[in-house]
Amino acid sequence: MNELALALYAAGRDAHAVDAGARTRDFESFVAGFDEQAELRRLELVGIRWLGRSDTGFPPRLRSIHDPPPGLFLRGGATSELLAEPSVAIVGARACSDYGAHVARSLGRDLARAGVVVVSGLARGIDGCAHRGCLEVGGRTIAILGCGIDRDYPRAHAGLARDVATNGLVVSEYPPGVAPAPWRFPARNRIVAGLALAAVVVEARERSGALITADLALEEGREVLAVPGEITTTLAKGTNALLRLGAVPVTCVEDVLESIGLEPPEQPELAAPSPEAAQVLAAVDGGASTVDQLARATGLSPGAVAGILVELELGGVVEVTAGIVRR
Repeated sequence: MNELALALYAAGRDAHAVDAGARTRDFESFVAGFDEQAELRRLELVGIRWLGRSDTGFPPRLRSIHDPPPGLFLRGGATSELLAEPSVAIVGARACSDYGAHVARSLGRDLARAGVVVVSGLARGIDGCAHRGCLEVGGRTIAILGCGIDRDYPRAHAGLARDVATNGLVVSEYPPGVAPAPWRFPARNRIVAGLALAAVVVEARERSGALITADLALEEGREVLAVPGEITTTLAKGTNALLRLGAVPVTCVEDVLESIGLEPPEQPELAAPSPEAAQVLAAVDGGASTVDQLARATGLSPGAVAGILVELELGGVVEVTAGIVRR
């Protein structure tokens, strides 16, 4: 079967590729007039590559799922070999909490430092934070779209998509010109789950799309992990339900690395903090989370605390987001 023809045929009929290919008479008529080389040249002119399912470079983990796509459209600076490297999917709520955003970003950074590729869906919230965390430390990340490969969705993440593509990949099973549609995002999730060795759900409501990714990962025998959340928030209902069903709880990146059989990287020895920085860190551990709170807890001036926080943040010891300091 001509896989590129199937992908284009399905997209033109707004149908899932397998369902579209079942209409064999119409499909065979389409294939008869299809010029694959001309189409590949058109894609190349706009910086897009095609990787068919029968290609030897197609990622084995994705090929093994029960409903693999006919192929993938790719854009970005990385080679297609990136798709087969050890990777972890980080998914969760679009309207996430500050806590969820912090955890997703931290996991993205720490997995990247361990040499793991971060896979997510470029969506607002958890997805975007996971991509950004990975990029902050020079890691490589893969963004899976639920629309045509030439679109950045949501538009607000066009800059993030460009950053992902610099050393990573933006991926879609849909050719250029395909608009986002509600049914395409659950379909996209099977690719997110299929590429990864494990899926980590950071925050999810009871009917979150992230839970679809977790279910698909389970069906394919991949590890599913969840970040525990407060029992009083709806954002944790989905993740806490996964934990009740046996998902691995995530308390640190080592939990994720252990689930996929990787050892955490050796951490370089850090210089001992100055007495003032040690005071600030002790205050953060004690619950202080703003510059004013830290100044009151340590007796230092707000300016001095702000300067210390810059040094600690550059050293990766703390993270400051929207004025809130976290370890």
